[in-house]
Amino acid sequence: MTQKERQERSRREIRRAAMEEFGSRGYEAATVDGICGRGGISKGMLYHYYTGKDALFLLCVGDMFRGMAEYVGQAMEEGGVDSGRSCIRRFFSLRERYFRENPLEQATFENAMLHPPKHLREDIQRLRGPVQEINRRFLGMALEGLTLREGVDRQKAYRYLESLDGAFFPIVEGYQGQKEIGDAEALFALSEEVLD
Repeated sequence: MTQKERQERSRREIRRAAMEEFGSRGYEAATVDGICGRGGISKGMLYHYYTGKDALFLLCVGDMFRGMAEYVGQAMEEGGVDSGRSCIRRFFSLRERYFRENPLEQATFENAMLHPPKHLREDIQRLRGPVQEINRRFLGMALEGLTLREGVDRQKAYRYLESLDGAFFPIVEGYQGQKEIGDAEALFALSEEVLD
């Protein structure tokens, strides 16, 4: 095994242990010691590749967003293009299925989107790029089958919905009222209601 292969294997082991730690304990309770213990990794090796807990959390969040975007995008392409409300339902059901198959990623998503560490919020938003691209594709497909108000063309509707991207989670949070959003499934159900 070459040095490059050993380094890549070490990075993979650290990433896997970090995903297990953040996915099972959440950002606040996760520790570097816990990550090292889960992976049988020395602190020296961890710090050789990564700067600490925040860097590893952002790495896991980025991996989760990319994985979810790839999964949903591929499934949407394989399943053909539907539109309108059925597209909305399908989009959210694909995301839910991804998280059922990847529970550690679901916990990481919930931590990043529902309870993000304040000092990492901007970084988390930047990491959402792959998901935002899938959301744009989804919006285009969904608009194909929706009846729009008189005077609103598809381009205006698309611009409107796309402009909501950064504000969508605050809108959902405001819409929920006193009801607690406990997990991704409840978030997606509420999101579908808001979109509807």
